[in-house]
Amino acid sequence: MSAQAEQERKKPAPSPSGHDDDVIEPQKKALIRGAGVDLAARDPEFIRRQLPLMWLLSTLYFRAEVRGMERVPEDGPVLFVGNHSGGNMSPDSMVFMLAFNTYFGMERPIFALAHSLVTTFPVVGRIGKKWGIVTAGPQAGEAILAAGADVLVYPGGDLETHRSWRRHEQIRFGGRRGFLRLARNAGVPVVPVVSLGGQDTFLPLTSGRRLARSLRLDRLARLKVLPVSVALPWGLNVGDMLGHLPLPAKIRIEVLPPIDVVKRFGRRGADSDEAYDYVTSRMQEALSAMAAERVVPGL
Repeated sequence: MSAQAEQERKKPAPSPSGHDDDVIEPQKKALIRGAGVDLAARDPEFIRRQLPLMWLLSTLYFRAEVRGMERVPEDGPVLFVGNHSGGNMSPDSMVFMLAFNTYFGMERPIFALAHSLVTTFPVVGRIGKKWGIVTAGPQAGEAILAAGADVLVYPGGDLETHRSWRRHEQIRFGGRRGFLRLARNAGVPVVPVVSLGGQDTFLPLTSGRRLARSLRLDRLARLKVLPVSVALPWGLNVGDMLGHLPLPAKIRIEVLPPIDVVKRFGRRGADSDEAYDYVTSRMQEALSAMAAERVVPGL
């Protein structure tokens, strides 16, 4: 590779129109909209400085194990689709982002779509921007893929990450198929990312869906749940709005082979129930196999 080509490869992903000052404002579907999406805010040098220590801590604290990174296509962009666990702290997201940047280097940009509450938080939101965490939305995903960068999405969102512990070995996307439409329209493969262990870092008791509906939290902050859990340091934790201290449970992640939904199901069927069932079934099979490997939850 020539020096010029190497220099070009190390440039951060451009913004959608090619101007670094472009910001995509989130759609106003709730009072809490989240921060605007600025792709130029991702800072490879910041990631480079933080990566060794954070990966070391994750390896020691969560005994992180990530398999199948070699299955990721060398040429992007790619749409990573993951299951989500661990409440608002979601250690599986952090572990995968660390593993990706370690494996491919900071020069291959990846962005993770997150809930508006995450990107709104002053400190968390500011640091998250540097890592490539942006407010979730169709426009954001389309812009990232159009810029040639990879995207990580969690279709299950708050419904999945706050599911009760007795459902911790289940893929629960709630029928959400937006990721399939995104992959079809952008012409990119879906790469499933299956994780296990996040729900062992605290004890989720109930998702609180009925309570959330009665309080109209969807209109306020696009929240479908008001979870109740047992977590440090709060004891009984309602809402998990301030996060919690995750217990040191083992996080296992496996990257599955790419799925070309257009090639397999045709353009009209790429976001069909059949395509949805195929992707989620492959993920559930992998999750069940991972769960069968361990003898005691959390180990």
